[in-house]
Parts: sequence; C-alpha cells; structure tokens
Amino acid sequence: MIAARLTSIALLAASLALAGPAAAQQAPAETPAAAKPAALPFKFGVLRQFPPPPPWWNTIATLPPQDDGIAGARLGIADNNTTGRFMKQDFQLAEELVPFGEDPLPAFNRLIEGGAKFIVLAVPADQLLKMADAAKGKDVILFNAGAPDDELRQQDCRANVLHTAPNRAMLTDALAQYLVTRRWSNWLLLTGRTPEDRKYADDVKRSAKKFGAKIVEERVWNFGPDARATAQNEVPVFTQNVSYDIAVIADELGEFGDLIGWRTWDPRPTAGTAGLTPTTWHSTLENWGAAQLQNRFYRQSKRVMRPLDFQMWLAMRTIGEAGTRTKSNDVKALRGYIFGPDFELAGFKGQSFTYRPWDNQLRQPIVLAQPAAVVTVSPQEGFLHQTNLLDTMGFDRPETKCKLQ
Repeated sequence: MIAARLTSIALLAASLALAGPAAAQQAPAETPAAAKPAALPFKFGVLRQFPPPPPWWNTIATLPPQDDGIAGARLGIADNNTTGRFMKQDFQLAEELVPFGEDPLPAFNRLIEGGAKFIVLAVPADQLLKMADAAKGKDVILFNAGAPDDELRQQDCRANVLHTAPNRAMLTDALAQYLVTRRWSNWLLLTGRTPEDRKYADDVKRSAKKFGAKIVEERVWNFGPDARATAQNEVPVFTQNVSYDIAVIADELGEFGDLIGWRTWDPRPTAGTAGLTPTTWHSTLENWGAAQLQNRFYRQSKRVMRPLDFQMWLAMRTIGEAGTRTKSNDVKALRGYIFGPDFELAGFKGQSFTYRPWDNQLRQPIVLAQPAAVVTVSPQEGFLHQTNLLDTMGFDRPETKCKLQ
C-alpha cells in the first residue's frame, strides 16, 4: 500500500513538471498585507513672548521657568496622543519662542506656513489682535492662553480666537464672591502705576459694585521699586488713617504688592495680585483628580505646574476632546462641536468647562490661593445663575459688548 502511494505521488510530480509554466501561472499569488491607514494629523503650534522679568525678581525662586506654558502644551500633546493612538490620530507640536522687543508675527506666520491648524498664543493683547486679523479667513483656530485683557472678550473680540486664559473680570469677580461671603465688604484699593494695574483696579471696582462691596478709598503706589528697601517705613504710612476690612492690591507687575502684607498700619489681610490671589491653577490643588495631573506634569517637567502651563494644556485638550468625539481634524467640524451642546472639558476643578458662545471665553472655576495653599475655589455657594454658575464670573451674555467678527 505504501509503495502504491509513493507511485501516485511520483506520477503527480511528473505531470506538474510536464505542465511547466502554465501550471505556475495558474497557482494563486500571495495577497500582499493591507497597508495600514495613516493616522489623522492634528498640527499644533505654540508661540510665547514674554517681557524680561523686572530687576527685583533676582532669585531663582521668583523667576518664571524658561518653559513656562510650553511645558503645559507638551503635556497636553502627550495626553492627546494617549487616546489618539487608539483613535488613529496623531497630535504634533511646533514651538516658537520670541524674545521681548522682537516682532512675533514672523514666528506666527512660520507656524501657519508649517501647516499648524491650532495655534496657542501667550503674547500681549495688541500682538494677538494682529495675529487674529492676519489669520482671518484661514482654516485655523487660535487660542489665547496668556492675555487677560477684557477688551479681547468685549469690543475687540475676534471669532477665530478662543480664550483659555481668564480675563481680569473673571478673576476679580471670583475674589469678590469670597470676600463678600466672608463679610469683608470694605476694601482699601491699592493701585500700581502701570496701565495694567489700572485695568485690574477698574475690574476690582466693577466687582465690588456687582457683589455689594465698597471701595472705601483708593490709593496709588508712587514710591517705585526703590521702596523695597524702606517698605518697613513706607507701607504703614501708606495704609494709615482709613478704616477697612481688607487691602485689595492691583499690581500685576509685582512692584509693591508683596511688600504690603504684615506691614499695614492696622492688622489687615491682603488680596488681589498679592496675598489671596485668584488664578486658574495652583501647585497645591489636589481635589477632583487634580493630583493626577500634577503628578503627570512633574514627571514630565521636573517642576510644579503653573497657571500658564494649565491654560496651554487646556487649549491642547480642547482640540483633543473635540477630535476624539468627532473623529475629524476639520476645523469647522471641531469648532461646531466645541460650541455645541455636548462639549465638556474635564479640568480637575470640580465642574465641566465649556466655552461661552457670545465671546469665546472658556468657563472655568477660579482658584483662590495664598502662596503655599489653596484657600477656596469660586464660584462660591449662594451665588446663583439662571443657566450656569460659572457665568457669575466675568461678562455674562447681557453684559457683552462682543460682536464676533
């Protein structure tokens, strides 16, 4: 039987040999492996321009890190790609750092020419407006992660700019809610010499009126930074002969605010740009899963997360969340989802973040913190709103002067 089988196999081999090329042509060809589809690209750009630190910031502890903000953008890209790998999406980042005094518009144009569709900016308000106007009609979304100017959300608003940085009105409203809750309703307003200080002071006055506090007196700091050496003598005189509950400081440059605490004529707390400060993020925030974000950031950057880092991270995550839900990198589709009813952004502060359709401002809780600890988070309990409690801070729809263009 074995011999018969061997004979059959031999005959079959012989017949195939005689068939030659014809049989080979009839043999089924191997099917090549299907090519993997390319990942859907999301190209980001980040552009930061900062003025040099003032001369009294002369220690490592007070100098901002070189990667301030940029590190937050990098973490946002990494977080997006964590989900993007499963969604066949690829998030990419190009960075531009422009020294103060140089025109940042060429760097902005390089990002546009490099294909960036989502550009996160930390630049002065006037430069941001130039970039927004230069990008008008182009298929891009800009994020303002740095400029707090109210005008950018009011009369100078632009349709192609979304704001992850809070405006000054949001910050002072958040502070005012807490002070009124504590019944510290009589404020001594101490204002610096710069235009930015006066803008902050104007918002403090607006917030006081809005929530029922009273500015008992406003005093302007005219001593300059040289008073740092004589603050023990200057500050008590500067703050005497007035009755108040708390000193509210408007000093965005940091010229004198830190000199006020513990030196006032009467023993009073301080708040505003120094003392109890409203901000988007603080290194000691741990509730609502914030500790996880803090830890991821520290592992990446070997330092604590700062407000600008958080604001740039929010911009990255806005597109990451919208891209995951829409499965698209089309700017119009993403924008439609961001301003639609289903968009929510998790920001580790107890409430979902959304964008106001009337001025493109990101709604978010505001942290009130002293240098080494979080004190509270606004909005405070008891301040009601007909649709969204976060709209008790900043410009609500009836207050807006924005006509998006």
